[in-house]
Amino acid sequence: MNSIDITAMAFKNLWRRKVRTVLTILGVVVGTASIVMMLSIGIGMNESFKQQVSMMGSLNLITVNPYYYPEIDDGGKVGYVEPQRNTLDDKALEKIAQIDGVEAVTPLLYYYLKFVSGKYVAYGQVVGIYADTMEAFDFKLSQGRHLTSEDTNALVFGSSMVYNFYDPSSRGRYWYYGMQEEAAIDVMNDKIVMTFDMSYGEKRPGGGGQPRDIRKRPIEVKVVGLLEQGQSEKDYSAYINIDYLKKLIKANTQTNKMPGRISYGTSNNTESYEQAWVKVTKLEDVERVQKAINQMGYGAYSLTDILRQMLDATKTIRMVLGAIGAVAFFIAAIGIMNTMIMSIYERTKEIGIMKVLGCMLKDIRKLFLLESALIGLLGSILGIGFSYGVSYLMNRADISFLDYGWYYSYGEKAQISVIPLWLTLAAIGFGSVVGILSGAYPAARAMRISALEAIRNE
Repeated sequence: MNSIDITAMAFKNLWRRKVRTVLTILGVVVGTASIVMMLSIGIGMNESFKQQVSMMGSLNLITVNPYYYPEIDDGGKVGYVEPQRNTLDDKALEKIAQIDGVEAVTPLLYYYLKFVSGKYVAYGQVVGIYADTMEAFDFKLSQGRHLTSEDTNALVFGSSMVYNFYDPSSRGRYWYYGMQEEAAIDVMNDKIVMTFDMSYGEKRPGGGGQPRDIRKRPIEVKVVGLLEQGQSEKDYSAYINIDYLKKLIKANTQTNKMPGRISYGTSNNTESYEQAWVKVTKLEDVERVQKAINQMGYGAYSLTDILRQMLDATKTIRMVLGAIGAVAFFIAAIGIMNTMIMSIYERTKEIGIMKVLGCMLKDIRKLFLLESALIGLLGSILGIGFSYGVSYLMNRADISFLDYGWYYSYGEKAQISVIPLWLTLAAIGFGSVVGILSGAYPAARAMRISALEAIRNE
């Protein structure tokens, strides 16, 4: 018998017992849909976690600081010693940049300064960075351009910085800093100066407050870019070429020992840094690069740490979901095996005649394996189609079985069920393999039937 004859006979035999074949296929459909839906909910949870965490910033970003907390092992009890502080300077950043998988590195130099535009003033955190790394660190613009290494007094504003400008002479009782509905000025076109003098541009009532320090002369700046609105610290800062900011800080320190208003990371020390960013090319390399930075004696953390904790917290749930689907698929495999065994009893005479006519044993085995494989294949394909339909309805109907805060992320609806292409192909392949394995025993049993006894019994 050739392959065409075996295939035609397999379809004929399945069609001959239509009701039983349909019921068996239905069992595979239920089993396939169960395991696919359970896994898709687990995948949906993972993707929702990633979406939620990525709203805080890039998952490929590592934040480095000079404080390292080495772990100790004391009799099986893990604890921490006093942090070690190492110098985080340009030389250290050059070594970090040489780690395999690192795409870009930039220090972060913080200083709190004042901006004045006409009668409007604003206070804000200015961050010095390597200008040519802005694109690598996902500074997405809504207007203008990124900084370049040739820029000096150019700035890129975070989306919320534009709302910091206010008129100090008309500030009302219910005015909240940075919470205006509309920006007071056009930061991209209006003239803006930046100064270390916190009293510049304001008239203090009754002559109170600090007098203007003429040594802190305002610097005219140009806002060349405006960042898109996001949900990260980038929204609330202004970014400048770090070399130019160092120059300004040194000049201010020399003319006046009183520094600008202190904020996180602010320091007159321009030779070392309190923080740096490291961009890793591939997400799967983030943990390895973090460990390498720790081994150099620096603290390193990333949003993948938060993501890992979230995934660990729901690991048991995802395992239970997968186990439920696997049980359903196992029951479907038993159904295929039962159907094929019953087919042997009903076709004993047919098998005997095939052997008497000289049909080879391997052809009989192929016939039964093909029948069981077809049941598994058709059932898994229909099961996948059913799963896509249920997944679509669940996502559209806002159904949530679990409330772990992952379903909604900053106002965006996350999908509870996600069926990637690899899961579709795996389910179809797995269904076919399960069908073949389920038909292995019936096929072997059919091969062992004696032709003469089969004809005599019938």
